[in-house]
Amino acid sequence: MAAATASSAFPTRMYIDGAWREGTGGKTHAVVNPADESLVAEVAWAEGDEPNQAIEAAAKAFPAWRATSVYDRARILKRTAELIRERADRMARAMTMEQGKPLPEARAETLATADTYEWFAEEGKRAYGRIIPPTNVMKRYYAIKHPVGVVGSITPWNFPAALAARKIAAAMAAGCTIVSRPAEQTPISLILQFECLVEAGLPQGVANLVIGPAQPFANALFDNPAVRKISFTGSTRVGKELIRRSADHVKRLSLELGGHAPLIVFPDADVEQVAQAAVIGKFRNNGQVCISPSRFYVHDRIAKDFTEAAVESTKKLKVGSGLEEGTQVGPMLMRQGLEKAERLVADARGKGADVLLGGARSTRFEKGYWFEPTVMTRVNDSMRLLTEEPFAPVMPILDFKNLDDVIARANATPYGLAAYVFTNDLTVATRMAEGLEAGIIGINDPVPATPQCPFGGMKESGVGRELGFEGLDAYFETKYVAVGLRQS
Repeated sequence: MAAATASSAFPTRMYIDGAWREGTGGKTHAVVNPADESLVAEVAWAEGDEPNQAIEAAAKAFPAWRATSVYDRARILKRTAELIRERADRMARAMTMEQGKPLPEARAETLATADTYEWFAEEGKRAYGRIIPPTNVMKRYYAIKHPVGVVGSITPWNFPAALAARKIAAAMAAGCTIVSRPAEQTPISLILQFECLVEAGLPQGVANLVIGPAQPFANALFDNPAVRKISFTGSTRVGKELIRRSADHVKRLSLELGGHAPLIVFPDADVEQVAQAAVIGKFRNNGQVCISPSRFYVHDRIAKDFTEAAVESTKKLKVGSGLEEGTQVGPMLMRQGLEKAERLVADARGKGADVLLGGARSTRFEKGYWFEPTVMTRVNDSMRLLTEEPFAPVMPILDFKNLDDVIARANATPYGLAAYVFTNDLTVATRMAEGLEAGIIGINDPVPATPQCPFGGMKESGVGRELGFEGLDAYFETKYVAVGLRQS
């Protein structure tokens, strides 16, 4: 870390207790463009007590925010959505520069972020309690919603705007206050989002942005009793550690963790169309998506035709800087991801897999973290590619013969975040939707996420749901009230 020396085209400060702040001692952190390893910005870096300062600010602001009308909260969230849409071009460009995804994908994420704020602005007005019929005529029973309190939010780098918005907008709509930490690789997207929140009328302390090392931030969330809930999106490994640490103070958790999504193609599907959809779903954000399809089960009657179509569709993808016109696949975010992709492909090759396309770092770029979109066949369950979450632009194709067999194979993993099925047979679609162990099922839909529908996983892919009314309910406690009436 070094002291800040140069200005940036983008904002670079944290936001704590209603004020934009530099890091302790002027410390900064370099944000690097993964396409060419150039410096995007030096952002403020918290190496002091900023996490606890933000938590205390949120705790102080909570009583007034909890008492604020849901309609007043909604006006701030709705205005935030409007400002994000107005600034979508600039926010998308910043996201592409710090994260690498193509500009159209970055813009789509930015607009989805705005939609999330608008959804929770409206859904907060519908946080209904209920009247419960009493067994004793001299009593009345009812249940009401109570905001859980101060929330800690930890989000990853692959969707730096949308994933943070799912937590911030829902928490604020419920009447909670929040302290949010972005991934250190992609903080600018969240800084820009906070600019919109502030301009929309964010009260002091209600939402706070801390940019700094992960461990001290997590320690503050777990050690400070003011924090009642932690919402985390990231790896299953880290999620398990958070579960262990939550026991000391019985912190509430929402966890959206890793995935290893099967995409299953039945013989009645249109092979060409499904192959194109599968390629789009696989290589979106270069495979660095928690719900990205990562195991492709194709019925043996059409496996050859599907594979040929997938290879041809993948060949047509334009790989390049996300700022270039027409780019469909950008760089990977980090060198570590690049090296993991190489290890997964090497392991599969060593165990008999065939690489039909790609399979190595791209040699077309002098700098950056580039891996060629890859299609593989002859893969099997002994390969790390099928047992570890790949998070890489690698498409392994397997075949199957019958429905029960493919359900069993698809479910034979500790993950259960998403699964995809392509068929025009209603019976097959119904049996797959009911039989697959995943929290999100896309039937003929490779991109199912939307603000009004619940998002989350089963098994080791997480606890709880985001988005939908479930995403709001995650920030409430339920109070049961029993009232005894006077005898008349």
